[in-house]
Amino acid sequence: MTRTIGGSAGSPKDSAHSETPFASTIRSPTLVPLPGIIFRPVQTIVLYDAECGLCKWLLAGLLRWDREGRLTPIALQRPEADRLLADLAGDDRMASWHLISPGGERHTAGAALPPLLRLLPGGRVPAAAFARFPGLTERGYRWVAEHRSELSKLVPSRAKRHASESVQRREQAASEHG
Repeated sequence: MTRTIGGSAGSPKDSAHSETPFASTIRSPTLVPLPGIIFRPVQTIVLYDAECGLCKWLLAGLLRWDREGRLTPIALQRPEADRLLADLAGDDRMASWHLISPGGERHTAGAALPPLLRLLPGGRVPAAAFARFPGLTERGYRWVAEHRSELSKLVPSRAKRHASESVQRREQAASEHG
């Protein structure tokens, strides 16, 4: 099922009323083949932009919240991400973050928030709120994505550096066990 919400385009730089079909729709999950990149025991994969300080800072917070270690970060710039997102054009791969379940379901951008939050302790209530208002969730996600450079300036450099190291350690640990 695909529902158009009139959101923004596939690039964080595009306006909120762009006609690019990728990000202007909320899609049901896409099944993705998991070719030999499954990490110990089967994990949910979070594909993120390793060049975005704000993205890594937010992801580090999610990984700290993930006390059970269910999430495995993989940078969108890594070859594994290319294989997992092979059905998407390069611009669409980099347009947002992606969440891939152990069963191979891919959720992208704002649509990835509810399934991600359901995995985290105490995350069911916020997940239900985001799921109840998918259009608003997508628009909020796009607003943050479009303003990530400005928002990143609000996060101290030391915090971003610490977050980057934390995400990198978690990513390395997963690949060593995978």
